[in-house]
Amino acid sequence: MNLITRNTDYAIRALCYIVKSNKNMVSVRELVEGLKMPGPFLRKILQELSRKGILRSYKGKNGGFVLAIRPEKIYVGELIEIFQGPIKLQEHIFRKKICPEIKSCILKKKIDEIEEYTISELNSLSISSLLKTGRQDK
Repeated sequence: MNLITRNTDYAIRALCYIVKSNKNMVSVRELVEGLKMPGPFLRKILQELSRKGILRSYKGKNGGFVLAIRPEKIYVGELIEIFQGPIKLQEHIFRKKICPEIKSCILKKKIDEIEEYTISELNSLSISSLLKTGRQDK
C-alpha cells in the first residue's frame, strides 16, 4: 500500500519549490530543472493544481505558476485527495464482496480509528509546516 503516490509526491515537492523560490512566478522549465522531474508529467500535475485553484498559471514567454492560496492553507490531505481520491486504509472487502462481519469486526473498528487519526494528521499538515520542519532538520 502506498499512502503517497508519485503524483502527490511531485505536487508537494513542486509546491514547496514554488514557495521556497520567493519569486513572483516560477516557470515549468525552472521546476523541471530544479526538481529533476520529467517535464510532461510535471506539467500535468501543475495543470491539475491550477484547475483545483491551488496554483494560477500564466501563459507565454514569461509565463509560469504562482500560488493561488497561501502555503499554510494547502494541506497534504487535500493533495492526496486531488491525485489519489479519498484516503482509505481498507474497505473491508473479502472475496470481492463487503465482509459479512463488517458490523462486529474488531479489526475493522481499530483500522477505522487509525484511518481517522491518519486523515486528521494529513489534513493538518500544510505546505508551510513542511517547509518549517525541513528547516529545523538541517
